Amino acid sequence: MSQNLYIILLLPLGGFLINGLFGRRLGDKTVGVLGAGVIGAAFAVAIAAFVELLGMPHDSRIINPTYYVWLAAGELKIPFGLLLDPLSGVMILIVTGVSFLIHIYSIGYMHKDPGYPRYFAFLNLFVFFMLLLVLGDSYPLMFVGWEGVGLCSYLLIGFWFTDDVKATAGKKAFIVNRIGDFGFLIGVFLIFSVFGTLTFKGVAEGASVFNGTPALAFWMAFGLFVGATGKSAQIPLYVWLPDAMAGPTPVSALIHAATMVTAGVYMVARNAFLFALSPAALGVVAWIGVLTAIFAATIALVQNDIKKVLAYSTVSQLGYMFVGCGVGAFSAGISHLMTHAFFKALLFLGAGSVIHAVHYAHAHSGYHGDPQDIRYMGGLRRRMPTTYWTFAAACLAIAGVPGLSGFFSKDEIIWKAFANGQPVVGVTALIAAGLTAFYMFRLLYMTFHGEWRGGKGQFEHIPESPKVMTLPLSILGVLSIIGGWVAIPHILGGGAWFEEFLKPTFHSAEVLLAHTGHPSLAAEYSVMGISIIIAIAGILWARRWYVLHPEIPKRLAARLKGLYKVVLNKYYVDEIYNFTFVQTTLALADGCWNYFDTPVVDGLVNGTAAVVGWCGGILRRIQTGLIANYALVMAIGAAVLVGWMVWK
Repeated sequence: MSQNLYIILLLPLGGFLINGLFGRRLGDKTVGVLGAGVIGAAFAVAIAAFVELLGMPHDSRIINPTYYVWLAAGELKIPFGLLLDPLSGVMILIVTGVSFLIHIYSIGYMHKDPGYPRYFAFLNLFVFFMLLLVLGDSYPLMFVGWEGVGLCSYLLIGFWFTDDVKATAGKKAFIVNRIGDFGFLIGVFLIFSVFGTLTFKGVAEGASVFNGTPALAFWMAFGLFVGATGKSAQIPLYVWLPDAMAGPTPVSALIHAATMVTAGVYMVARNAFLFALSPAALGVVAWIGVLTAIFAATIALVQNDIKKVLAYSTVSQLGYMFVGCGVGAFSAGISHLMTHAFFKALLFLGAGSVIHAVHYAHAHSGYHGDPQDIRYMGGLRRRMPTTYWTFAAACLAIAGVPGLSGFFSKDEIIWKAFANGQPVVGVTALIAAGLTAFYMFRLLYMTFHGEWRGGKGQFEHIPESPKVMTLPLSILGVLSIIGGWVAIPHILGGGAWFEEFLKPTFHSAEVLLAHTGHPSLAAEYSVMGISIIIAIAGILWARRWYVLHPEIPKRLAARLKGLYKVVLNKYYVDEIYNFTFVQTTLALADGCWNYFDTPVVDGLVNGTAAVVGWCGGILRRIQTGLIANYALVMAIGAAVLVGWMVWK
């Protein structure tokens, strides 16, 4: 298996080619089975590779086959090589496993869509590029995957491209990510100029003996992190991700849970040895992460679109992952990446199940409303029990309720912030955790509890989703409960298996960081207890406001009308960006067109053509086509020539 890792890449690539070229001839059933089947096969191969990795000695779990020289320029030779170690091993299981469930779900969700073959082709291509990003053993290979998932996000977010809003959302995602990618490239150029290589192994070896300035170390790491802020939607480049809700809901689950948005976190973790050279860069990562976490959480408090709540939740949870990396707890950050993949995929697919059912009810009752507005839902647990219970499990997990997956990963990040000397970051993360519990249970209660608030006669038409959609929900529900058990810390009687498994990958970074503090068990128990109390308080707070006394939030919104409007409109960040960047760029483009392109560039081109035309007009008068005229000119020329010779 060690030499055949490329099979994991070829399977989704093959699915893309077959469905992309022949999908319309194959029929929807074959397209769906093929699209999901190749990802299921890739998942099986990933499991086999992971098992082989587990069978290797703890400190030498690396499989690094090289197939051929991919890029060659002078002394620079970049091989096409793949890297399977504990970090990429975890990632390929997450990517293929969660993507497989999303593909199965898509068979039911996208049924009868006219773009069905194109959808599965793009979905397979997305998984291929994400796997290339994760398995590539060099920066150029990672960058190909990095750009590939950006391209696929554009294709899938704007999948229904005849709708201008959806097409614009796809373009926005593509453009914002290109801004971050510029920083990524600058970081890679600096890395090559310092270390003379672009393989992860070579750069890691160079970093272990790095003797450059702190400023140089900072700018290398910071350049990479700018790329991560774009791909993983952190301040200030997070604005594309909420608009990405324009795509089909399974696409939202794929982008937000298992693939694209986790790429930035993975990239920072993969370069832990580089970030460890600059505590200042790690500080930037931690602070951007925690500020994004609490900023996005406040916006999610008042959103009414079921997918927009989850979108801002994703932005916030990604912030937690960066906090983990920023405080040097890389294993905790990846642990939260894994558990988040389970419960966030479940939340999005559960939201898709709700939208699917409400849209069906709209079509059969003659009511025309927004099937995503939670203000016009309620009581759905009675009509959609499987969707409700799985959605509730995901809400409990993301809220950090003890025993569920999110509790172990999120609390580990918060604790590491305190333990590694960043208490302000830890306190801010605790506040964001309370807000998370509140807005997620606000969503649960408004959607599934109480009475139906939509159109009359509509509630009876709401169906539970078909088995092809509820089966992935059930599997993800189980994973949302038990998925974090591999990371149970020693303090709770666990073996911290996940942290120990990843330790060889982050060993060099931990040596450089050398956290010397040894906080007491009492301190760790205290932080854990506070976190649990805050989570439970958030849940009870949401229940009081949205189940027992639903008039309270309405009164509060009326009393704080100005603040409510600002938060509801996402602090007007999109409007500010539009005014300062978009409109300025358009005005500059118009100015260049009116005052430089048209009069100068076009003027020179058109002027040159006019001069040539004028000269041609003069010469055309000489070229009359009459032999007598030509003979006369020749005679005059000969006479002038003879006269000149005589005169001379």
